[in-house]
Amino acid sequence: MTSVKDVAQLAGVSLMTVSRALNTPEKLSPETLQRVRRAIDELQFVPSLSARRMRGDNLQARTIGVFALDTATTPFAVELLLSIEQTAQQAGWNVFILNLLSSPPTDQNIDLMLSHRPDGLIFSAMGLRQVSIPERLKSKPLVLANCLADDSQLVSYVPDDEAGQYRAVHHALSQGYRRPLCINLPRKSVAWSLRQQGLQRACQAFGLAPGALLQYDLSDHDAYGETAAILERHIVDGRPQFDILVCGNDRIAFCAYQWLLGRGLKIPDDVAVLGYDNMIGIAELFMPPLTTVQLPYYEIGRQAATHLIETLDVSGTRPVDCPLVLRASL
Repeated sequence: MTSVKDVAQLAGVSLMTVSRALNTPEKLSPETLQRVRRAIDELQFVPSLSARRMRGDNLQARTIGVFALDTATTPFAVELLLSIEQTAQQAGWNVFILNLLSSPPTDQNIDLMLSHRPDGLIFSAMGLRQVSIPERLKSKPLVLANCLADDSQLVSYVPDDEAGQYRAVHHALSQGYRRPLCINLPRKSVAWSLRQQGLQRACQAFGLAPGALLQYDLSDHDAYGETAAILERHIVDGRPQFDILVCGNDRIAFCAYQWLLGRGLKIPDDVAVLGYDNMIGIAELFMPPLTTVQLPYYEIGRQAATHLIETLDVSGTRPVDCPLVLRASL
């Protein structure tokens, strides 16, 4: 087994320098630190904490390492990590989760993860977004969960937002609604364009011109104030100029509920409301309960873990179905 001494000899430094590279890298010059890290990578050296683990395919369960960008600290995405763990356990694998506070991960984050010698990596994020994947991580089997990268060779399991929005709006229009008011996510959101495609496709199926829709894109600053102002603009003499409110997420729907009910309007008698996300523990508490689209965090985690465990030979973006959850608001 490779030792600290082997690393020091290959890098041409002292044992103390290798120790500092592992524990206090900020004390070394960038050139020295890079030299030690190259030696560590070449020798596949594992620090003592992980080196004490037994090695060998017949003696040790395999491990999935998970970079969790916001997913470990956000209650609405914790199902993603839960599904990874449950899927791994069922296959006899272990999971090591590293919470990230920023993207891309720091060199120390990467060193800590690779010190556990994972057999595969999952990079997860809360809220569909673009992420930067350091080259050092691409030497391992790597899957993205609920995020996208520029490298088309990387596989990404993400919500099928286009199909989810299409299914929800198509169902609403099939119930006879014809005057939707749409309060969308901010335009810079990755999901915005996907959901627009689904919305427009559903409207075209019922002969509604997408260009004639009442639509507003929120900013990131004051969702409640903006939602209230939009609703105020389209309610004349106490009567809404729309028969269904299509919300970019359940938070927007929550703001809308407060405003509409506070004005004495009834849901769905006066106006129906459609959400998106199915926020865990929240959406069913709306009065009346909110019809919404399920963000498939659990299924994304399951498919990402299965990809590594079964070494699936696929690449690119892999959309995961977003089911419609029918409740009383529609």
